[in-house]
Amino acid sequence: MHCPFCRHDDSRVVDSRTTDDGFAIRRRRQCPNCSKRFSTLETASLSVIKRAGVAEPFSRDKIVSGVRKACQGRPVTDTDLAQLAQKVEETIRASGSSQVEANDIGLAILPFLRELDDVAYLRFASVYQGFASAADFEAAIKQLKMDGVTPKYANEDADGEAVIADQTTSTKGSLT
Repeated sequence: MHCPFCRHDDSRVVDSRTTDDGFAIRRRRQCPNCSKRFSTLETASLSVIKRAGVAEPFSRDKIVSGVRKACQGRPVTDTDLAQLAQKVEETIRASGSSQVEANDIGLAILPFLRELDDVAYLRFASVYQGFASAADFEAAIKQLKMDGVTPKYANEDADGEAVIADQTTSTKGSLT
């Protein structure tokens, strides 16, 4: 490690601590040449292999951006999306692989999105599970009902207002 002050090609580790829930190590270093101290942050790299075969660094922001599109018009918050992205990253890192296919990330998002919002889940699943017809949506909806998982926003509309589950006609916006 080069000293950022004098460019000496060595440094001594004075202190090490884990950060970011154990996924990074912060090291306090001291240069033996100029005696100045500096910090480094070490993380294990994670690469995403895109469909075209190009590798790029993993980004939580891309997960949030992609899931935000599926959640458009739903009462899901930015905090919910950030937590979902963190859980997905933890799941992927726990696999131990330094490279992961982009499609595998999409599939890793699904269980966490399922717990958050069922409409957003169906939108996202239609892409990553390759829905080809209305029958695919029907099968996914049937599976959602059988799972017995109640999403965080199951009974709220886009405005965060309570929705009656068995309501067959809507009176919202009615002028009567």
